[in-house]
Amino acid sequence: MADAKVIPFDDDRSRGGPGRTAKGRPAGGRRRTEGAGGRTGQEDRGAGQTPLAAVPGPEEPGRAPGARTEAPEAPVEEEAPPGEGRDGRESREGRDDWDRRIAEGLAFLRRRITGEYEVDEFGYDADLTEHVLMSVLRPVYEKYFRVEVLGIENIPSEGGALVVANHSGTLPLDALMLQVAVHDHHPAQRALRLLAADLVFMLPGVNELARKAGHTLACAEDAQRLLERGEIVGVMPEGFKGLGKPFSERYKLQRFGRGGFVSTALRTGVPIVPCSIVGAEEIYPMVGNLRTLARLLGFPYFPVTPTFPWLGPLGMLPLPTKWTIQFGEPVPMDDYPPEAVDDPMLMFNLTDQVRETIQHTLYRLLVRRRSVFF
Repeated sequence: MADAKVIPFDDDRSRGGPGRTAKGRPAGGRRRTEGAGGRTGQEDRGAGQTPLAAVPGPEEPGRAPGARTEAPEAPVEEEAPPGEGRDGRESREGRDDWDRRIAEGLAFLRRRITGEYEVDEFGYDADLTEHVLMSVLRPVYEKYFRVEVLGIENIPSEGGALVVANHSGTLPLDALMLQVAVHDHHPAQRALRLLAADLVFMLPGVNELARKAGHTLACAEDAQRLLERGEIVGVMPEGFKGLGKPFSERYKLQRFGRGGFVSTALRTGVPIVPCSIVGAEEIYPMVGNLRTLARLLGFPYFPVTPTFPWLGPLGMLPLPTKWTIQFGEPVPMDDYPPEAVDDPMLMFNLTDQVRETIQHTLYRLLVRRRSVFF
């Protein structure tokens, strides 16, 4: 024990390895020379310890004895894919969107308080419709019914036009979705002025809201004044006959009246744009009609559906069907002479032409539809 020799832990002489003798001397019998401070020359180069890259590892097949083993490269972090928020872009866009919404909301409140907004002679409040009513209807349009719009380019970018559409669904949600479609998808974001039945303007609360949303009474005089001003006017000639028809007659158009909308279009010379709506028929499948109760309440019908009135207010929730709205090619009216409005045969032919166009388009849309809900 007295002759034992203490070997430093980091001295390479304590290790065997390729190119060294069993006692730790370099191959060839040469001794390690001491450098300044008592360190070996190898220690002077490595700051006291052997670099990891120089430490010989286990020999691999095909590797020369004593060859240097390269240190593994550090993994390179992949660049964050765009749109996932790792670089903060998504969060910045979200903040900018919320800042814009808050600024628009504050500006809207300021206009309402100071009275800096306009209401036309029909009661239409464009500012309220744009910032409140459309904001309420848009999630229903985009997320619930997932409306697909086709042929929006058939609505003119300027000047008047009469949009004629089918009507269904027990409650007139199709009219509201049609209004959102024209506003949001048309390049000029045109406002659709809907013609509504007398009952709409007799219901408390609904009357005022309908006026502010741009709806007006379904009469020839009001429609003509709007068209002469260059507005887009929407009409659903089936009326309550289409809205309250039983589910067994879905997508079968009812009578289009006596052609009053054709007369209005001829007088003003604006084109008629046929419109077909698929999806509204199934939101409230009407399987019955309590006629006696409807007469007592003053309604044209009182619907019975698979969920209403059995589930109470919950039964009034519409089914989330998938909608498609297609605007057809315009039917020009400016080619006819002014006296054409007095020709009953022409009125009948034009009315039937528009009705048949809408009906055939409905059939085509139903054929291409994969499912009621998808």
